[in-house]
Amino acid sequence: MEPITIHRSLVESALLYDSPHSGRYYPPDFESNASRLELRRGEDAYVDELLANAPTLGAHVLVANYPRCYVDVNRAENDIDSAMLAEPWPTPLAPTDKTERGLGLIRRYVVPGVIAQARLLTVREVEARLDRVYRPYHAALDGLVNELHSTRTTVWHIDWHSMKSVGNAMTPDGPGARRPDFVVSDGRETTASPRVTGLVVETLRGLGHTVAVNDPYVGGSIVRRIGAPARGIHSVQVEINRALYLDERRVEMTASAAQLIANIDELTRTLAAAVAPL
Repeated sequence: MEPITIHRSLVESALLYDSPHSGRYYPPDFESNASRLELRRGEDAYVDELLANAPTLGAHVLVANYPRCYVDVNRAENDIDSAMLAEPWPTPLAPTDKTERGLGLIRRYVVPGVIAQARLLTVREVEARLDRVYRPYHAALDGLVNELHSTRTTVWHIDWHSMKSVGNAMTPDGPGARRPDFVVSDGRETTASPRVTGLVVETLRGLGHTVAVNDPYVGGSIVRRIGAPARGIHSVQVEINRALYLDERRVEMTASAAQLIANIDELTRTLAAAVAPL
């Protein structure tokens, strides 16, 4: 299985989407004692399908094909819990709060109490996941951003995710926290200009959705790495409440997904039209 899929916009565009956590190909070398259904509850399930119309509406789309439980492309390479390794890592590690909650580069938990990895991993095994999946994803993302920026002064990048409808012990807002329909993040105005973030927020609100900004998510590794507003590269993270389209327990799309897709399509039209003259 190829690590990524790229869907090119059918029209010239400087709008780029990516879905780093919707991958659902579990390779033979991935060992877990969790059931496949339990593992799938850790995915941003079907976000790639929610974006399926985007290339016809003016957005390029990059999709990860491997799941985040295998290796999380929205983490830094050194965001690793050394206790998950069978031997010392050869270079310094820099675990973040994500790793402390079991959500680092190599995921410890799918959800609280459900272990993702069946055993400790060797350095060679982790490096293989980086070479097979992580580095190709980032090379593709960088390549697309640079390609679009080479002919445009401005590139708008939207990093798409989904979030549980209710927080738990592993999420920054804690157990029982009810989420809005969307959380839009820009690292508190460090990864995108207020104009770009504001257009995403106001469009979604105009479509009848509740939207929070930088709360409880402020933007992950991808938007922090890609976003460079001073250079005209604006990167915004969007979290979709799974209750809008998913039976979260069964990990199946619901009938309400059709309306969500229509609203995401409208957002894509709006963003593509706004970025086009820039």
